[in-house]
Amino acid sequence: MLRRARNVLDRGVPLKNAALFHELIRKTPVILAPLEDVSDEVFRRLCRKQGATITVTEFVNVEGLLRGCRNAKRKIALADDDNLTAIQIYGSDPTRLAEAARFAESAEPFYLDINCGCWVPKIAGRGAGAGWLRDPLAMVAMAKMVVQSVSVPVTVKTRIGYGPESDMPIVDLARRLEDAGIQALTIHCRTAQMGHSGAADWQWAQRAKEVVKIPVIVNGDVKSADDARRAIDVTGCEGVMVGRRAIEHPWIFREARALLDRGELIAQPTHFERIELCREHLIANAEARGEPYGVRVTRRHLAGYLRGLPGAAILRQRLLIEDSLSTCLTILDDAEMRLRAQSGITDAALAG
Repeated sequence: MLRRARNVLDRGVPLKNAALFHELIRKTPVILAPLEDVSDEVFRRLCRKQGATITVTEFVNVEGLLRGCRNAKRKIALADDDNLTAIQIYGSDPTRLAEAARFAESAEPFYLDINCGCWVPKIAGRGAGAGWLRDPLAMVAMAKMVVQSVSVPVTVKTRIGYGPESDMPIVDLARRLEDAGIQALTIHCRTAQMGHSGAADWQWAQRAKEVVKIPVIVNGDVKSADDARRAIDVTGCEGVMVGRRAIEHPWIFREARALLDRGELIAQPTHFERIELCREHLIANAEARGEPYGVRVTRRHLAGYLRGLPGAAILRQRLLIEDSLSTCLTILDDAEMRLRAQSGITDAALAG
């Protein structure tokens, strides 16, 4: 049963109800991408507060999962508020992928996603991730095996091709994957050989969408609310997936949802909101991971969170060398007090 979707739509709907699954995707068109060492329980929660109703876990190695690796088990553990969180798995062996999918299903994810798009050589070079694009027929057969192994919806995240750019299998591949039983397709609109270089070509998502009935989600170069709107308008796809931009600016979810849902352009986060998110993320990571590791894993976000603040460079430098949560919070408190003084905002005014 769609236990984790009950707070969003109907209760007690069979998990294989494709129409309901597609409706949920269309109603929540801005999705947090699977980001290694980023889209953990804490970050998913922060992004949901900003409007990312659907989120995806870090990608999980099927061999680690099947061996009982602690980190892999951590990645698939879903909190009570992970109502619409998918688990993404990757591997190069179809049988092991299917076995791991059955294991991951026990965590009751919203859906299972197969990573066929990671271009990093240590993954793609071993036949996993975007390595599947070297043999599209094998990729389709693998996806069908995974679909038949579980009762939750299965989706695929992939790229437009492995490369070179003269070989783009994504349109025919989309049709074949739909026939294999996947319920949605996310397309990062670059080739694997491009990595993150060059511009994402959303037209390939449009072409794929024209030949399938399942939802297609656009990924790549969605950096603003306007990008999200244009990507959906240009391609006719059901939604967008936000990856790297979310790391530094999770407010993109509330900005994009405001524009897509209500046609509103909303203001950028204030300086005080930026400091508060730093504080909230540091505290949550320290509680989840302990100190000093929880403090350290937050550092990658701080440059983006603090962007535009007076004295941001010095503030960031101070935070990047501190392992103590209490010291980091003191630094942020001092920065906030200076901002209040510069803005003429008193404690009494804030309380009133």
